[in-house]
Amino acid sequence: MSADRLSTRQMAARAAQDIPDGAYVNLGIGLPTLVGEVVDPAKEIIYHSENGILGMGPPPQPGEEDPELINAGKQLVTLVPGGAFVHHTDSFVMMRGGHLDVSVLGAFQVSAQGDLANWATDDSAMPPAVGGAMDLAVGAKRVLVVTTHTTRDGRPKILERCTYPLTAARVVHRIYTDLAVLDVVPDGLLVREVVAGTSPAELQDLTGAPLRFADDLGVLDPAVASADRPTGPPAALGDVTQS
Repeated sequence: MSADRLSTRQMAARAAQDIPDGAYVNLGIGLPTLVGEVVDPAKEIIYHSENGILGMGPPPQPGEEDPELINAGKQLVTLVPGGAFVHHTDSFVMMRGGHLDVSVLGAFQVSAQGDLANWATDDSAMPPAVGGAMDLAVGAKRVLVVTTHTTRDGRPKILERCTYPLTAARVVHRIYTDLAVLDVVPDGLLVREVVAGTSPAELQDLTGAPLRFADDLGVLDPAVASADRPTGPPAALGDVTQS
């Protein structure tokens, strides 16, 4: 196919557009962490990290690193004014108790029913590592997945049924790939947007599950989807609606 795929940063930027102002959000390890870098700085987003942070800020400036202040992926972070450290148990209570508005996760596979597989594959070189993914997948009010449409060798990641061990069943609401934005609806997958230059037939050929296309199908233009707009640090915690 001749169409340009979105870069990882452009994929993150598209997902960031759908995170509402005032939301409590957990960003999964890997590609989802980019979402925090490209969210509109005018939005007040409260970031949660399962190792015990509510009000997580951006990476520290050089010379201001605190080796004890890290996110779940062991990356150095900061704390915004009004943020808090909590016990690991309390952090998981937030996750399991439905207090997070959005969880953004990566995926090895997603099924047409919204099943998520993101902790184990059939590759012995990649040891299984579930972390808090199961809790985030079942506990968040809305689960967004950001992933490439296919593997490096061209195999579909979006399938009729997952072949890898499930993280959770029927939890994914929307999928953002380098080729499309898809919603998981009661009768399968509905394509909302597709990258410019990719036809419905080409997208279907790269997908392991039947697709339906929205009547008002949008176009994702890589030139327009660029995430190179300025971003600022997260705002201090203010008067937001408690989840």
